[in-house]
Amino acid sequence: MRTVIALEGRLRFCRNVLTLGVKPNFADYGDKAMDLICRADTIYYPSHFYAALFDTMGKRTFPSYHTYKCVMDKIKQSALFQILEIPHPKTRVFYGKTQQKKILNHFDFPFVAKIAKGSSMGRGVFFINRQKALDHYLKDTHVAYIQEYIPMERDCRVVVTGGKVIHSYWRNAPDGDFRTNFSTGGTISFEPIPEKVQRFAINIARRCRFDDVGLDICQSGHKMYVIEANMKYGRSGFKRAGIDFFHLMETLIEQDVI
Repeated sequence: MRTVIALEGRLRFCRNVLTLGVKPNFADYGDKAMDLICRADTIYYPSHFYAALFDTMGKRTFPSYHTYKCVMDKIKQSALFQILEIPHPKTRVFYGKTQQKKILNHFDFPFVAKIAKGSSMGRGVFFINRQKALDHYLKDTHVAYIQEYIPMERDCRVVVTGGKVIHSYWRNAPDGDFRTNFSTGGTISFEPIPEKVQRFAINIARRCRFDDVGLDICQSGHKMYVIEANMKYGRSGFKRAGIDFFHLMETLIEQDVI
């Protein structure tokens, strides 16, 4: 029976996975753990740091190094969506004060401004409907990430793992807020997600080479858009649906889906 090795704690409660943690120095693992890592066919959740190194030496990881490239980086995600011509709200990045003076040449109020790197769960997302709100946002960031505002009462989260949809649900915005994140007061609905939306999500994950991702998708008129990709998606939606996330991942590993 093979020993399944993980570094990050994502699978720490899976019975068929040995989680070693992320050490700042490879030698800190000790001889036995280093040997297990080197002999393993796949390293699960290796961390951004080790994913790049394992990719260089030709060792498979899950998620792939390509998935880690865009973790918590909205700028890279938007650029990738644009290059691949994946429907995505109009987005531009403005660096420094000189470029930021041109924001209103490209966007009319209202629009959405975000903290481009490191933000999640709806934090660092701002509804900009006047100059005062824009000035307040620009005071705290050198890199302005500006996105078209698409009016909506809900969007959906579709989790694609190993090329399959393993969970999906609607996210409803609370009264007085445009964000649908659970952490900002949004609520979850388990109405079935249309198959065309699931196919859209699977296609995005395949084309972007994301093998473990929570995609936030909305619809405006007859057109679907991916808002962003979450590689460190939360487990609240699984829990509320009565899905044991760790048992699910155990099964996917045993079936060689991931």
